[in-house]
Amino acid sequence: MKTSRFARETSTIGKNSEIVTRQKTRSFAASINAFAAGDAGGSVVKQEDDGDDSSSLSSLGSPGAFEIEDAPPLFKPGKRKRGVFSPVTEASTIKLATKKSPRKAGIKTEDGSPAKIKRGRKQPAKKVIDNDSGQVTIHPPANWQEIYGLVQEMRRKILAPVDTMGCESLAEDTRSPRDQRFQTLIALMLSSQTKDTTTALAMKRLQSELPSPPGFTLEGILAIPPETLNTLIYAVGFHNNKTRYIKATALLLQSQFKSDIPDTIEGLMSLPGVGPKMAYLCMSAAWGRDEGIGVDVHVHRITNLWGWHRTNQPEETRRCLEAWLPRGKWHEINHLLVGFGQT
Repeated sequence: MKTSRFARETSTIGKNSEIVTRQKTRSFAASINAFAAGDAGGSVVKQEDDGDDSSSLSSLGSPGAFEIEDAPPLFKPGKRKRGVFSPVTEASTIKLATKKSPRKAGIKTEDGSPAKIKRGRKQPAKKVIDNDSGQVTIHPPANWQEIYGLVQEMRRKILAPVDTMGCESLAEDTRSPRDQRFQTLIALMLSSQTKDTTTALAMKRLQSELPSPPGFTLEGILAIPPETLNTLIYAVGFHNNKTRYIKATALLLQSQFKSDIPDTIEGLMSLPGVGPKMAYLCMSAAWGRDEGIGVDVHVHRITNLWGWHRTNQPEETRRCLEAWLPRGKWHEINHLLVGFGQT
């Protein structure tokens, strides 16, 4: 029967260990035996002899000697308790100093006492109902203009990926307006669950590797097989699903929308894989009409973090924002907060 190398080496070590001389004296072994038997009071553990080792080796080899592993267990298995073999050390009594936040430690009042940091109170938008007319008025958050201005100032100083590789800037300038609108729609479909840098690379592959003519146009997408399209957009998230959506969308645009993208929110949302966020962003970027706010995860989480509202879903956030945010900011708020979240 074959044995493993580990078994052979273990066997060799076991044989060699019988030859190795033991470094313990008879007095030490006897003291351990007496302690285990309960006679700890009259026996004193002696130190090993510093003299000649020959007497110790011969005495330990006699039948009356035993190894420490053969002694009865001194403690029951379980949680370790402090006893004879676990002396108290000075380290166990040392109290560790707690580390304070440097930001809080540095703030003091005029008399030298630590100052209390007051957090700003979140004031969400309020719904006010007129008792006489019953008209509902939404009052915006009290500090929204201040926060919005600070974010605009920060975004001017730091360049985010969305500033140079956002979906609305990826269409080819040399194409016709119809083809540019189509490329903008495809860029938005590719951008779902995908970073802007990856979306830009996939768009660049479509623009450079699709057979020309017709190139990256509706006709070009219809002409290539799904396998080729899937290879070109392989880097984006959920590329298999997006391949099916893009091919099905191209067929719908050709048959129902005169080979152009829809110019209504309802028409855009009727396309496979296109939801409210994508439809409002496409309407704004492709047609230049701000009919709603495109709310993605950045807009949803950041505005809730600021306390502008308490919502659970992006669509709920969109309705709350549209109720009080000036219409002139509907287009820029997505770009502003996406870049803010990226940086």
